[in-house]
Amino acid sequence: MARTETIDTPVGGYAPDFELPGIHNQVHHLRRYLENFRVVGVIFMCHNCPYVNLYLNRLKEIQAEFQADGFILIGINASDHTGFPGNNLESMKVFAENRQLSFPYLWDSTQDVSRSFGAIATPMAFLVDSHGILRYRGQIDNHPHEPLGMGEDYLKNAIAALFKGEEITTPETEPVGTSIIWRI
Repeated sequence: MARTETIDTPVGGYAPDFELPGIHNQVHHLRRYLENFRVVGVIFMCHNCPYVNLYLNRLKEIQAEFQADGFILIGINASDHTGFPGNNLESMKVFAENRQLSFPYLWDSTQDVSRSFGAIATPMAFLVDSHGILRYRGQIDNHPHEPLGMGEDYLKNAIAALFKGEEITTPETEPVGTSIIWRI
């Protein structure tokens, strides 16, 4: 497997801005989301990933729980599409409709945004405050196979801490999931 260079934006650094197409034929900019929301969650995901499918309902629940406070979740698919014909914008649209996604699903066809964030797996969560500072990166929680299981809900805890103006106790975790399929 070829090693792919990433910039690996650190927690505490500025999140890279992006301009990406979404499944509803609109272009999405992180900067515009930061102007309208207090906290932005960016989830690198691929609709073919079994871990993403394990987490999808939890992601929709997180979006619903915090949206009234000024939170938005954004899904970004960066997995290579050249060797995987089912991994393209059209299949993303079908997936989003079938699974009733409650958040934007964007396509990083060049994989530049994913490299800039330092995403390495799907799903991998990044939490950005309204100033554009990366405040959390890593796992959604530590119980992927048990949706109702007890454990650490890292992403939810980080979002709640930001809204309360508190320090995030665990600002970084090692992602668990499937490696992003990088174009060689």
